[in-house]
Amino acid sequence: MPSTAREGLKIVIVGGFGVGKTTMVRSVSEIRPLSTEETMTQAGVGIDDGASPGKTTTTVAFDFGRISLNEHMVLYLFGAPGQERFWFLWDRLFAGTLGAVVLVDTHRLADSWYSIDRLEHHGTPFIVARNNFGEPEHSLDQVRQALDLPADVPLIDCDARRRDSSKTVLLSLVHHLFALSSARETTS
Repeated sequence: MPSTAREGLKIVIVGGFGVGKTTMVRSVSEIRPLSTEETMTQAGVGIDDGASPGKTTTTVAFDFGRISLNEHMVLYLFGAPGQERFWFLWDRLFAGTLGAVVLVDTHRLADSWYSIDRLEHHGTPFIVARNNFGEPEHSLDQVRQALDLPADVPLIDCDARRRDSSKTVLLSLVHHLFALSSARETTS
């Protein structure tokens, strides 16, 4: 990290189990990400499987990546674990967060409810990104309706495996945060 960096901005990526949070952090980080992925064991049978057939690892704490925005600002990315048994970590991860990305899989939209609920509870601004690992099962309008997203919450497409797509998601979040900040200044 440049010695001139003075300001760190924190972004959290949340969503259900196996939706692509670790993949997104890996695809966009300029450093080799810190990953707490572990091999799934017999203890997780019936708990962690089924949602993502063929998945053999799972995040047990968080993923961490970094992007230098310029010589003075650095963006820190935290990918939260998706399984319910690790949700107790989320409140700590949200502390000091500028904003969040809710990554959704259209085959398992219900897995997104907890993420949205916790972010709204904390008053954390967020956008929603439909991760297209395969053919989406629902249109963006159907996703917005199913998740009961207000019109002012951005909903975009992405492929978390692709760096350019993940960067577009993060830029969308930054634009959303800027718009919210500008609206607050205008009403003050």
